[in-house]
Formats: sequence, structure tokens, C-alpha cells
Amino acid sequence: MTDVVAIWDVILSDGVHKIEFEHGTISGKRVVYVDGKEEIRKEWMFKLVGKETFCVGAGKTKATIRILSGKGYIFKYILEIEGKSFRKYVENRSKTTNTWVLHLDGKNFRIVLEKNTMDVWCNGKIIESAGEFVDDGTETHFSVGNHACYIKAVSSGKRREGIIHTLIVDNREIPELPK
Repeated sequence: MTDVVAIWDVILSDGVHKIEFEHGTISGKRVVYVDGKEEIRKEWMFKLVGKETFCVGAGKTKATIRILSGKGYIFKYILEIEGKSFRKYVENRSKTTNTWVLHLDGKNFRIVLEKNTMDVWCNGKIIESAGEFVDDGTETHFSVGNHACYIKAVSSGKRREGIIHTLIVDNREIPELPK
């Protein structure tokens, strides 16, 4: 019998990772699974509250599950990613990345631009890219298979909107995934 008490889907540049947490409220057992693989197992913990820290994804992103007590034997489980609450992390991530999904040559590709580093990820791996300045902004060029791609960055002209990033594959614009 499993005591799974919380499940989170965490979106990182290398893909979506499923985090599951088991907590035996009688035995104090704690088990953390990332993408179905056991990362932490602690049996017979006498302290039922506390925290478990582990890494997620190819970039070894730091994650912590905090176990807080409520009334009686009710517990609250809080996931933190890179020191931020899960909610804050998701809000921040939508500001610092752009994501596109495209179908080429019978395969699906997930392209992620990390705006703070200008790294381009394709299906969970950083790919080689080259940036260049153009008249109306910048272009970051890379390839997916035999397809020429680039991400065009131009100013929106509005301070609140900032820079607009557009993925172009084989001279056609690919719509971004909704945030």
C-alpha cells in the first residue's frame, strides 16, 4: 500500500517532471519519486514534520518538500523549487521562458528559450545556437533535424510587455504554447 499524499507536475527546460511524495503519518516514512524513480526513502522517522531536499531534471534543479503539521494528524505539504514556493516558481518561469511545440518529420519537438541565458533547449537538451543582431532586434539561429530555425526577439514598444520572442521554422511562424 502506498501513502502518496501529494503529486506535482514541474515544468523545467528539459521537460515536465512528475514529483510524488509518500508520507506514512503513523510510521513517519517519507519517499520522494521523480518521474517514477525513487530519489529518497526514509523509514520510521519519529519526527513527522520537516523537509526533504532533492534534485529534479537534467539541470539538477533543487527542490524541497516541506512537511508542516496542522490540527490533529492533518499535514500540509509544500513544494519549493529553487527556494521559491511552487506557485511563485511557476509565475516566475512564465516570465523567464518561452515554449513552443512543433511537429516535424513525423516527430514532436519541444523548444524552450531561457530568456535570462538565451539558452535554447530541444526535447530536454541544450542545443547549439548562434545569436546575431539584425535591424529590428536579434535572431538566435539553430537547427532541428534538417530544418533551419531561429528565434526573433523584437521590442514590443511597450514597457510592460518588453521583448517579444517568435520562433520561425522553415520561414513560418510557430505559435507559442499558452502560459
